[in-house]
Amino acid sequence: MASNRIRRIAKEIADIRADTHSQITAEPLGDDDDVTHLRGSFPGPPGTPYEGGTYKVDIKIPTEYPFRPPVMKFITKVWHPNVSSQTGAICLDTLSSAWSPILTIKAALLSLQSLLSTPEPKDPQDAEVATMLLRNPKEFDRVAREWAVQHAGAPRRAAGEGSGGATSESLRELERKEKEAREKEDLSKYDGYNKQLIDRFVHMGFDVDAVVSAFNYYGIDRNGGEDYELEEAYMGDVTARLLGEP
Repeated sequence: MASNRIRRIAKEIADIRADTHSQITAEPLGDDDDVTHLRGSFPGPPGTPYEGGTYKVDIKIPTEYPFRPPVMKFITKVWHPNVSSQTGAICLDTLSSAWSPILTIKAALLSLQSLLSTPEPKDPQDAEVATMLLRNPKEFDRVAREWAVQHAGAPRRAAGEGSGGATSESLRELERKEKEAREKEDLSKYDGYNKQLIDRFVHMGFDVDAVVSAFNYYGIDRNGGEDYELEEAYMGDVTARLLGEP
């Protein structure tokens, strides 16, 4: 039985070496004759804070393998709700209750890579990280990215970095665009009238829509969207209409 187990592990290692596309690795730690203690690695998934980093994993193959899953923990420090930030312990069904003898070491490493893309903060290994992800996802992204740079060798700016791994610079750019979009949306409420002109009535306590409607009712000149002093008669008419006076 032991020889069958060793042959299977050796074949799995050979299959991983033959697959250069996935960039998954698993090599014996120390003595090549001992294939029951391995060091695996995989690249951080694109579009996440972990992109561009390389994540190393300690792998111990139990005597009952493949009927029991390999025992894995991260060697590389990683900021993730399902990985202990202190010990590298992993919370993943594939490595416990969902393990099947048809699965392989490579499949387990691919599951870890997928876990980085799909964190489960409601079933955490690290409560502090999970709380940050739930309450302040932008800060979570920032810290996860900083850890990827410091511990996994990720570049400061990863090519094609998605929203999940946005740098501070890209976050600022995103916030700027969102602010511009809000401002454009707000200006559309003014129907071409100058904002300051309308806001003189808004500051009296009237809604923008009501003021614009009154301006349209009296045919107030839009003046190309430029500000100007409204004639006193029009000021009175608009105010009276806003107050509901006949």
